[in-house]
Amino acid sequence: MKNSIRIKENKHTEKSLVEKHYHQVHQILYVLENKGEIKLNDQTHPFTQDSLAFITPYSPHAITSDTKMTVLVLEFSVDQLGADMNKLLLEYCFDETKLVELNLFEAGSVRQLLRRMLYEQSQGGAINQMAMKIYCTELLLALLRSRGESNITNANTLRAERLRRYIDTHYFEVSNATEISQKIGISTRHVNTIFKEHYDTTPMKYLNEVRLEIAKKLLAETENDIASICFEIGFESLSTFYRRFKEFTDVSPNQFRLSNQYSE
Repeated sequence: MKNSIRIKENKHTEKSLVEKHYHQVHQILYVLENKGEIKLNDQTHPFTQDSLAFITPYSPHAITSDTKMTVLVLEFSVDQLGADMNKLLLEYCFDETKLVELNLFEAGSVRQLLRRMLYEQSQGGAINQMAMKIYCTELLLALLRSRGESNITNANTLRAERLRRYIDTHYFEVSNATEISQKIGISTRHVNTIFKEHYDTTPMKYLNEVRLEIAKKLLAETENDIASICFEIGFESLSTFYRRFKEFTDVSPNQFRLSNQYSE
């Protein structure tokens, strides 16, 4: 393949059948809308909206659609993504064809990354090809992280863990509790109850703690100005950042930085 990463949109008509076949590269199949069935490793599985199939080279698979179904097909060569990615895929058992169950957070991230890749591919330049490689790597990392939930069986424990991990990785863009509850698909009150049961704090308090711990690290280890740090960690106003930081540490950001530099 001239370009090692490609993405295309396959539109399946009602009751259509894509016969068993295989490819020489890796594929990720993502159902954008409607539903059908997919046959992997000689087993048939439901293939519905937000389902994702990870398909290794030379692995036979087939698809049957119940209705008009749209599937995004991402093709890539793992060799082009580097030895580290190859190693991670093997370590997390992504050396075989499988269906990957996505939670609401992960499905949203996957959709966003696939949209970005469709756009970059449409532009066709060298920079766009590099962007495709970056987004493909991000998508694979999201799938690798999803493996960490495989041993969690309690529904509320799983929701709380997904929520905590979402905050850990999206602290810079979360704006309020309502946004968090919409991501997980349950009410704000229920989100607060679940999270507090498992972590003895609310999601918004935990979000502030994550942001402020990162602020402390940036103040101690970088020369970034305080306004830049405030913006980087997700606070919308400098005054709010100063107030939260002092509540958290009993000193202002300036005093914390001076004290830290002095101790060093």
